[in-house]
Amino acid sequence: MRDEFYFPSKDGNTEIHTMEWKPEGEVKAALQICHGMMEYIRRYDEFAEFLCGQGYYVVGNDHLGHGKSVQAKTEYGFFNEKYGNACLLGDMHTLRLRTAKKYPDVPYFMLGHSMGSSLLRQYIQMYGNGLSGAVLMGTVADHKKAELLFGKRICRVMAAFRGWHYRSKMVNNMALGGYNRKFKPARTKADWITSDQERLDVYTSDPLCSFMFTVNAYYSMFSGMISMQRKEGVYMIPKSLPILFVSGAEDPVGNFGKGVRKIYEKYRNAGIQDVTLRLYTEDRHEILNETDREQVYADLLRWLDDHRDKSK
Repeated sequence: MRDEFYFPSKDGNTEIHTMEWKPEGEVKAALQICHGMMEYIRRYDEFAEFLCGQGYYVVGNDHLGHGKSVQAKTEYGFFNEKYGNACLLGDMHTLRLRTAKKYPDVPYFMLGHSMGSSLLRQYIQMYGNGLSGAVLMGTVADHKKAELLFGKRICRVMAAFRGWHYRSKMVNNMALGGYNRKFKPARTKADWITSDQERLDVYTSDPLCSFMFTVNAYYSMFSGMISMQRKEGVYMIPKSLPILFVSGAEDPVGNFGKGVRKIYEKYRNAGIQDVTLRLYTEDRHEILNETDREQVYADLLRWLDDHRDKSK
């Protein structure tokens, strides 16, 4: 059964839209999904229904600036001027605590896709204890600190003249402009998203996936990436937390698997005991919307079931 509700955001002003998928019978485990940038939680409906049919309670919220958590068009792609990423991480934690109260005795997993994987990497550095596993999907490759600081500086300068709600084509191109390069001649501006042409057309025609981030959101995202890449931050992740990296081998966001593998090795070298990497040949950024998604679904279920049994 699918339902939706709202809860107050950590920003103090916004009601956060949330969706939940409840299995008909016994709840075997809970999975919280953290969606990516310029999308929304309803896009995970098919995958959530699949897991729901296997006894999983699935839940996820629209982040600030996304989906139905937006109260006005000006707020699309805007987080919070003062606290930025901290509000998104706080909302993720609020939802986890609410869900754990509903189902206190079942294993609890979290899955983050793309920007959501970056948020989840930050989250497990702070709140990783008690989780049964974390799935990092469509992981963003680590960037040089100097590049991220430069991006923050540009955003700050633009905000000084135009305000934090300003949308900069230059910053947007810096962040996303190169992703379609390998897929030229590209049929759409987002061929890097998926090779499934029908799913691609749905994505590119969706107004809730077509807005541009504000300089506030980019500034917050760059700040979060600096935080999650710090060596000492990685060592704050619980050593016993099982982590699964899953990405497309043709995903430019993860530098075509190379960047994902580097992060995987970094986590292993930090002493995290159970880290797994799976790259899907030919798949691009959204492996849940790829032509082989049924295989991806089955593989994710297998990993979740395995670690659900281990956490009992």
